[in-house]
This record gives sequence, C-alpha cells and structure tokens, in this order.
Amino acid sequence: MHVTGTLINVATVLLGTALGSLFGSRLPERTRETVMHALGIATLAIGFDGALAAFRPPLSTLTRASVVIVLGSVLIGGVLGEALRIEDGLERAGEALRRRFARGGSRFVEGFVVASIVFCVGPLTILGSIRDGLTGDYQLLAVKSLLDGFAALAFSSALGWGVGFSVITISVYQGGLSVAASSVAGVFTDEVVAAMTAAGGLLIIGIGLRLLELRKVRVGNMLPALVIAPVVVAMVRAF
Repeated sequence: MHVTGTLINVATVLLGTALGSLFGSRLPERTRETVMHALGIATLAIGFDGALAAFRPPLSTLTRASVVIVLGSVLIGGVLGEALRIEDGLERAGEALRRRFARGGSRFVEGFVVASIVFCVGPLTILGSIRDGLTGDYQLLAVKSLLDGFAALAFSSALGWGVGFSVITISVYQGGLSVAASSVAGVFTDEVVAAMTAAGGLLIIGIGLRLLELRKVRVGNMLPALVIAPVVVAMVRAF
C-alpha cells in the first residue's frame, strides 16, 4: 500500500494555503482577480487536454462511440449527482468546517468546494494515484503536488483558509484511489484510465468556467461520471 504521493500533496496544499492566506491579502484586488482569471484559463486548458482523451487512442481505438460514452457518462452522472445533491453535501461539509474552525463567510465554503474538486479531478490525480498505488512511484503526484501548492496559494489569497481543508478530500479520494489500485491492479487498463481522464477533463472545464465567473457550473454533481465512464468502457472492452 503506497500513499506517499498523497502525503506530499497534502503538505504542499497546506503550505500554499498558509502562504496565500497570510500574505495574499497584501496583494491589490486587481492583482488577485487577475491571478484567479489566469488560473481559470489554465484550468480550462488542462480540462480541454483531458477531455480530448475521448478522441485519442487507446479509447478511440476501442470503440467508435468513445465520445458518446464519455458525454453520456457526464450527462447521466450529472442527473444522478443532482438526485443525490452531491454539491450540496460538499457545501454542507464546508459550512460545518467553517463553523468549527473559522469565522469567515461564504468564501470559506467556496474555497473548500472549488479546491476539493480542482485538486481531485484531473489526469495527474488519476494516473499519479494509480501509479503510486501499483508501484510506489509517486513522481507524477510529486509534479501534481507542486502545481497544487501554487494553485492553493492563488486560491487561498482570494478564498481564504477553506482551501486548506480540501486536504481532507484529497486524502480520502486520492489516497483511496491509490489503495484501490494496489488492491485491484488488473482493473485499471489503459482504456479505463483514458475514460476517467476524458470525463474528468469535462468536469475541469466546468471548474474553469466557475473561476472565470462565466457560469457557476455544479461540477460536484457531475462527479459520478468518474465512476460511470470507466465502468461502461470496461463493459465494452469485455464484450
């Protein structure tokens, strides 16, 4: 069982959050706004790159319906997530933490929700966690940790300490993925990973839209797509 990469990730997010929260307020509002918008643009780019996995091998060579599978998984996942009110659950968790540990306003909840999703949905999270769990190689997660540390600094300068509490989500989701990978090594084929990456890319695009304040997409409610897409692909591969 290997979770070294997750522990490094937790440390960098906490460090970035501390620096951003302590010194971020000294930045002019325009500067912080520009940083958030730059982060939003970068997030969109990462999201588009991940989503394109639906058009590339090995997923595109498995079935011509790869794009339909990914899109359908996100749509069905969104409907299921709305029924389960996943994003509301994340917000309630953030609000409970805010009441317990902070005196801030809604920025705490927004920081917790946005950071939790951004840090846990993406190609590096999936590939890095699986590699760490399977072989103990945490190089990909080390790269992700560096990126997340800088992102946490930027997020926390605008959204406060709520960003730091995303380490709870990182520990559960990312660490859990590593543990699962070590337990069921044969399940994570290249096609399955590609499906998770493509679905995650679409969700990342939604986060980018939120960061740019173009649309408050309820990305949290689409998280079931990360389970639905690889399951469907595994079934297609089996038959």
